Amino acid sequence: MPNRRNVKSDQEKTSDSHERVKDFLNEPEIDLLLKGAKQGRHGVRDYLILLMMYRHGLRVSEAINIKLSDLNLKQSRIWIKRLKNGLSVEQPIDGIELRAIKRYLSKRDDSLPWLFISERNQPLTRQSINYIIKVSGKRVGLNSVHPHILRHSCGYYLANKGYDLRLIQDYLGHRDPKHTVHYTRIAGKRFEGIWG
Repeated sequence: MPNRRNVKSDQEKTSDSHERVKDFLNEPEIDLLLKGAKQGRHGVRDYLILLMMYRHGLRVSEAINIKLSDLNLKQSRIWIKRLKNGLSVEQPIDGIELRAIKRYLSKRDDSLPWLFISERNQPLTRQSINYIIKVSGKRVGLNSVHPHILRHSCGYYLANKGYDLRLIQDYLGHRDPKHTVHYTRIAGKRFEGIWG
């Protein structure tokens, strides 16, 4: 009878447990991915989904559960309901994002409660978000993109801008700082000036 142990691959066994592959997109790559999202049949919606997932570090389930009632467009705020026992918070919406939301909502003529809907007037599914991100990436030559890479990219962006661990932790809704430390460790900006 074959051994059915859960054995790590040879590559995983030989690599240092602290080594990780690059699991985020930098700003030019994010811009490229957003450009790819705009090129689809539902470009206005798809662009907004990817933009908000990136800007707010959203998990797929958090994105598809956003309701119109979570938005306060007059004050440029959104209530982010975190999952996985995360810390829910209110976050600002900047001008680019605010215009993208208004553009998308102006194309809708329904009274459904969800922000993101399909052409069948249903909330988007996890599979549809996965597909949108994958196809948007392929259009612009980013072949290894997946939804969680947008959340990681948000954390990386904040760390690279020099924001402290606690702010990043709260922004991403992490209860435990061990989930946030990764971003501050990989931020390239902290190494600038070492040689000059």
